[in-house]
Amino acid sequence: MTTPVKTALSINLNKVALVRNTRHLDIPSVTRAARLCLEAGAQGITVHPRPDERHIRPGDVERLADVIATWPVKREYNIEGNPFQNLMTYVRQYRPHQATFVPDGEDQFTSDHGWNFPQDAERLKPLVDECKALGVRVSLFMDPIPEQMAAAKAVGADRVELYTEPYAAAFGTPEQSVQLARYVAAAKAAQAVGLGVNAGHDLSLRNLTPFVTHVPQVLEVSIGHAFVTDALEMGYAEAVRAYRRSLDARADGVLL
Repeated sequence: MTTPVKTALSINLNKVALVRNTRHLDIPSVTRAARLCLEAGAQGITVHPRPDERHIRPGDVERLADVIATWPVKREYNIEGNPFQNLMTYVRQYRPHQATFVPDGEDQFTSDHGWNFPQDAERLKPLVDECKALGVRVSLFMDPIPEQMAAAKAVGADRVELYTEPYAAAFGTPEQSVQLARYVAAAKAAQAVGLGVNAGHDLSLRNLTPFVTHVPQVLEVSIGHAFVTDALEMGYAEAVRAYRRSLDARADGVLL
């Protein structure tokens, strides 16, 4: 029996910045949110600074890099975005622990699909190689398609982040088990070729525990929208603790 890993919780702060940007008062503070989440037990901070600066702005990326770099115990900084837009500028300047490559358009409402191979391989590889040379781990945002995992490994990725919106949308319906099986198969295919597995998009307190219980060896989940929604009611610290309980509550040994 495989012993499940302890899944890291990375908090995506985009929606905190989105609220802040509606006024000119610098509240709520993105850096204070990060500190409160880290103090409560989050293992990392994620940002997705889009070119239009609709939420996270360049100054946020810099200040959060300093928060993580000076934190008394190791916590990870994950910067995600499209490497053919502005992501590589941040990677080169701040060298986060992880760069998550996401294939979204500049005016896209939210991330809604993964990379596609072999079409994206040739243009991704030199940027993956550059990140690796800088000492930055690379995760590719991917749909749960087992056949794509070997190609993701071939371009040099260290991990894949499975795009979980289809699972979240099916949760609580007869389609849930079908979707969950897709993620189990994709995770196993990724791990078989030496890729680590992350997950994110619309994961929540409602659907998180079943996901990490059944999808084997998920190393990290990145959660933003649902987390900030819960934090509005619970506060940052209690929301972090609630998500950590959801991650830790998975049933050991129920790996399919």
